[in-house]
Amino acid sequence: MLDDFLVRAALAGTGLALAAGPLGCFVVWRRMAYFGDATSHAAILGVALSLAFSLSIFIGVLVVALAMALLVLALSERVYAMDTLLGVAAHGALALGLVAVSFLSGIRIDLMAYLFGDILAVGRVDLAVIWIGAALVLVLLRVRWQALLLVTLNTDLAAARGYDARREQLILTLALAVLVAVAIKVVGALLITAMLIIPAAAARSFAKTPEAMAVMAAVIGVISALVGLAVSFQWDTPTGPTIVVAATLFFVAPAFAQLTGTRH
Repeated sequence: MLDDFLVRAALAGTGLALAAGPLGCFVVWRRMAYFGDATSHAAILGVALSLAFSLSIFIGVLVVALAMALLVLALSERVYAMDTLLGVAAHGALALGLVAVSFLSGIRIDLMAYLFGDILAVGRVDLAVIWIGAALVLVLLRVRWQALLLVTLNTDLAAARGYDARREQLILTLALAVLVAVAIKVVGALLITAMLIIPAAAARSFAKTPEAMAVMAAVIGVISALVGLAVSFQWDTPTGPTIVVAATLFFVAPAFAQLTGTRH
């Protein structure tokens, strides 16, 4: 069954969406969109280093994404405003990665695949990495759900109950780095943040509790991945961007329905 590239692509998209949905809820709640951009854009530098030193793409991207996230956290506690720092980090990391790729003489690299994803080229090993990484993210969120949620909602109350806000932030950072590492093959460095934010933002219109929002975000992400894959195959559109467009429709539809209902 896994010899069919469409089946592998569907399984890859499903695995990514199941993890990106719940994690994306925390990105939305904590307003970490630019933080996600800085981490995901650093993935291109991770790809360049992986190819230069003949390392696994997953390991290279994971290490660089985690390093970037930790660096941003460390600097944000010093002299830089967070929005300025994240803007510099996101664009600087992407530019540095693109420059680093240009120095890879003798190594053939499909840069567009790493920027926008190439889910149709996912192999069995890639599929295993995606699902193992997604499972790790889900386990981290499940084990630390109460602490992460309380720290997100009320830092003082969380501290009174014995939760360390910095530790929970590090756990969230680790989960984000793992997701970036497994997602680069599916949607690429430029669209990873979209798959984190859009399904979670869309789920807000349907959910009444944080837990329901996390589940709904995962469902929307999975449907978007499958619909985007089908549309891409039928109309020969780029798969990663098509998946993001499908997710965007889930976000736009309730707002449009509410707007037209208000007018009537």
